[in-house]
Amino acid sequence: MTTYRIERDSMGEIRVPKDALWGAQTQRSLENFLIGQEKMPQELINGLIALKKACAQANFAEGKLSSEQCQGIVEACETLLATDNSLHFPLCLWQTGSGTQTNMNVNEVIANLASQKGYGDIHPNDQVNMSQSSNDVFPTAMHIAAYHELQQQLMPELAKWVILLGQMEDQYRDVLKIGRTHLQDATPLSFGQEISGWKTMIERSLKAIEESSRGLLLLAIGGTAVGTGINASAAFGESVSQRLAKEYGHSFISDPNKFFALTSHQPISYVHGSLRSLASDLMKIANDIRWMASGPRCGIGEISIPSNEPGSSIMPGKVNPTQAEALTMIVAQVMGNDTTIQVAASQGNFELNVFKPVISFNYLQTVTLLTDGMRSFREKCLSGLIPNQEKMSQLLTESLMLVTALSPHIGYEKSAEIAKKAAAEEATLTESALALGYATAEELADWLDPRKML
Repeated sequence: MTTYRIERDSMGEIRVPKDALWGAQTQRSLENFLIGQEKMPQELINGLIALKKACAQANFAEGKLSSEQCQGIVEACETLLATDNSLHFPLCLWQTGSGTQTNMNVNEVIANLASQKGYGDIHPNDQVNMSQSSNDVFPTAMHIAAYHELQQQLMPELAKWVILLGQMEDQYRDVLKIGRTHLQDATPLSFGQEISGWKTMIERSLKAIEESSRGLLLLAIGGTAVGTGINASAAFGESVSQRLAKEYGHSFISDPNKFFALTSHQPISYVHGSLRSLASDLMKIANDIRWMASGPRCGIGEISIPSNEPGSSIMPGKVNPTQAEALTMIVAQVMGNDTTIQVAASQGNFELNVFKPVISFNYLQTVTLLTDGMRSFREKCLSGLIPNQEKMSQLLTESLMLVTALSPHIGYEKSAEIAKKAAAEEATLTESALALGYATAEELADWLDPRKML
């Protein structure tokens, strides 16, 4: 049976579970927003906690907090960051669009934990939230979490893909296969060349994400309520940003225009665009692989992919491209997330955008899904991909589009005639060309050599 204590805030008294570290404002939000199952992302919560620590240190340096108050807040923050703190932050994602209730949830938990540790009466607003507003704290934490998770999760995985694809490009540089455009036979290339296209997609996505993410290093802290910095010193934003830069090892700085930082989420919108672009390329790579692996006997069958689990509950021995299916579903989710973020980012009114929680949730979900999906695909599919060189050679030999190499020698019209005759009579290009008398056997052997077409 749950027991309660009475907490008070500016609206009066409210019952709070006796052992909960949160206070009245968190409890009111819990009761007022019983919507869905989505909670505030843990990465965002941790960003808020790290921010509160830096703010306490900056306020102490300015003489606004006592040494005891600062130490209490700092120790509470460090305790929360060192443990699984999720039970203390239960609020629904679908709440105020400024994230005020989650900001207060963090303030209350830190204040109560500091008080429990013997640091006196720490007030969530007066001490933990000193020199701050939810309106600058929340977008600051959004940028902290957004940039840090990119660096910790996705960027290392992208680098691993570049290495693996580079190795595969080199390994299969001499394996010839037929090219395809419009899902139809085209001219030859090597499997290594095909893979080089995939590798460059990942390389350029990595570069685009690196370049676009620099805007996340600019932080809103110091703008307080509307960007003017009321109740904070002029130096507060940069002081906090320097501490966060040291804490995370990222080059965080105070945004020179706090009015922009509070009302616009262009930086996150911009980065997510590059993540969506990466997702588009992942869709192409996954689809290429499952097309080439189709079969094994009645499809293209140019490659084999690992058999990780039974593919069918009714058809024994079936192998399905499940990793490709998982990755392409992730791509669909990322594209949906991008639409949500772009719409939400367009909703800044006057001095504040009030779609902050959903922007952060979708962005962080995208980073996690892309990282986990790419890791799974790399480990369970891409690294075990094996070309079926016999099938590649067979399809290459049978292709009518090798006729393209004849055009410089006998012209487009005669080459087309050869291809049409071969298709109609199910003959080879050589047989048709000889029958039409457009070239000798020796010339055809030289001109139709696939290696000379790369």
